[in-house]
Amino acid sequence: MKILLKNARVISPSQGLDEVIDLLIVDGKIEKLGDIEETKDFQVYDMSGKIISPGFIDMHVHLREPGFEHKETIETGIEAGANGGFTGLCCMPNTEPPMDEPSVVEYVKKRASKSLDGMIEVYPIGAVTKKREGRELAPIAELVEAGVVGFSDDGNPVQDSGVMRKAFEYISMFDRVIIQHCEDKTLTQNGMANEGYWSTLLGLPPYPDISEEIILYRDLRLIQYLKPKIKKVKYHIAHISSKSSIELLRKFKNEGLNITAEVTPHHLLLTDEDIWRSSYDTNLKVNPPLKSREDIESLVEALKDGTIDVIATDHAPHAPEEKEADFASAPFGIIGLETAVGLILSEFVNKGVISIHRMIELFAVNPRKILGLPQVKIAEGEIANLTLLDPNSEWIVDAKKFKSKSRNSPFIGWKLKGKPLGVINKGKVYWSDL
Repeated sequence: MKILLKNARVISPSQGLDEVIDLLIVDGKIEKLGDIEETKDFQVYDMSGKIISPGFIDMHVHLREPGFEHKETIETGIEAGANGGFTGLCCMPNTEPPMDEPSVVEYVKKRASKSLDGMIEVYPIGAVTKKREGRELAPIAELVEAGVVGFSDDGNPVQDSGVMRKAFEYISMFDRVIIQHCEDKTLTQNGMANEGYWSTLLGLPPYPDISEEIILYRDLRLIQYLKPKIKKVKYHIAHISSKSSIELLRKFKNEGLNITAEVTPHHLLLTDEDIWRSSYDTNLKVNPPLKSREDIESLVEALKDGTIDVIATDHAPHAPEEKEADFASAPFGIIGLETAVGLILSEFVNKGVISIHRMIELFAVNPRKILGLPQVKIAEGEIANLTLLDPNSEWIVDAKKFKSKSRNSPFIGWKLKGKPLGVINKGKVYWSDL
């Protein structure tokens, strides 16, 4: 297959590349960059006004399979990722059974290889502890051999400090990142909304934001304490959400610790007040909960100055009947694979909050750095692993166009400017239907 992309703005921050050129792909590899004359055996696409970047990776996705196929399957999650502009997905281990054994990792990889002909790469995240119970380390070496790129107990943070120390010491031997959901669960039992004015007005059990800060501080101090002994600890904060956590992250980063963080689009755009405005829309029930306008301002500043390294979705599909329950009964979580790129283009790039280069770093460059994956190069002879963007397309988020099995998104009906156009990887093209 010969694909010619004409007049595209090709941006690759890790290469210092930003140029309007033609790009020819032959049998999955970049054959030529430059001024290319069309021939009749090329599939030609006019990319005038469009952007080509290294393929985007979502570092935080729940594909639900095995165990919760009524919410999402590996196949539907992969297609949602492609539709949303991602060529890579990191799937979290809170499946049933959890990804605490090599056999489960191998199952996920095998299923992923059969979805969309394997064009979307799925990177499993292994459990830190057996059954994600926080008591005994999972078989770390065997999980690494099976192909996990990192470790997390996801929604079950490792509460025991002794176990967390062992995790740092052991996982660092394999140069893998630990991804922590920071929540002191002794403080958040039954919590549903950020503790403050709006949780009181709503009559919802409070979820204090200090619970995130306490676990984060514990972990950072452990890393600091272990630093003379362990040089390779890699620690990543999932869905950071509060001003106080940002202040901690900034402080310890400045001390030279190898720590990184991600933020979700919903924590950048929505507040706890929106639960009131929406009359208890269960699609606003997330963990960590939506915070205040002041927290959002701190997150945005950290996004701009480099304190935050990654934008990830925390794509958490649920069946319609689960989210159609009352607020107290509904599960935490929203989907995000098919809205994230459009939201960031529309609300941050096109409004001048961050540059398109910074966006590509957050979605494509930094995830690969953190996960220890090779950077995608847009150069002759390299595999074409690309995300295609249309920064000027105006559209309305329409659930009917989602490929995800679930529809639990608070962004349905939003009018956006900028969207994913498609992805190219492994010699295959997927055009977005959004």
